[in-house]
Amino acid sequence: MLTVLPVPARAAAGTRGVLPWAPLVGLLLGGVATGVAVAGAHLVGPLVGAVLGVATLAALTRGLHLDGLADTADGLGPLRGRERALQVMHQGDVGPFGVVTLVLAVLLQVSCAAVLLADDHGWLGLWTSVLTARIAMARTGLRGVAPAEGSALGRAVAGTVSGRWFGGCLVVCVVLIGVAAAGDPVLAGQLLGGAAAGLATAELLLRRARTRLGGVTGDVMGAMGETTATVTLLVAAAVVP
Repeated sequence: MLTVLPVPARAAAGTRGVLPWAPLVGLLLGGVATGVAVAGAHLVGPLVGAVLGVATLAALTRGLHLDGLADTADGLGPLRGRERALQVMHQGDVGPFGVVTLVLAVLLQVSCAAVLLADDHGWLGLWTSVLTARIAMARTGLRGVAPAEGSALGRAVAGTVSGRWFGGCLVVCVVLIGVAAAGDPVLAGQLLGGAAAGLATAELLLRRARTRLGGVTGDVMGAMGETTATVTLLVAAAVVP
């Protein structure tokens, strides 16, 4: 279920059921990471809280999404043909494009989270970024999104998310963000604006992957999640009063 938590063997065999529940997983992961971040901010300071929050997410996902971001950067960054790009992404090492992208993404996440945690309601931005990241990952399971050649995970989850289910998840998430904003339209607008920017960036990455790689892979899914979270945090931090 996109985390390090174990699931029963019977459930693990049903990989096709993962992506439809990604938003719910994001809701729970976001709650845990935000709680840790807020506690760290209160006990030590916003920067420490931000580091602890990002570290908690990495630990709960075993860093797989960050690894996907690095591998995707290595595959899409240099001017390579499709076959070579996929081969590079399947390798276990990380190249210069991946290292730079990973470092900059984590630095942005931590610094933006620190800005948010210095504000009374800033924790909502961190929680929203995690939730929105999983919505972006669920989007890769919509019908019509082809898996890249050789991607076992891409084939396993292709077409497992219906448009109606995805649309329903979006509506529920918008409502939850509105409720969490406690009736403050400005705050709600800031959170939803950040989420929209994150999802738009993920859509650009998806289009690039489909053009360059011929479809999505597990690495691309992880990269979309991390990219969405980073941009959502960046926009939310930029509009903090």
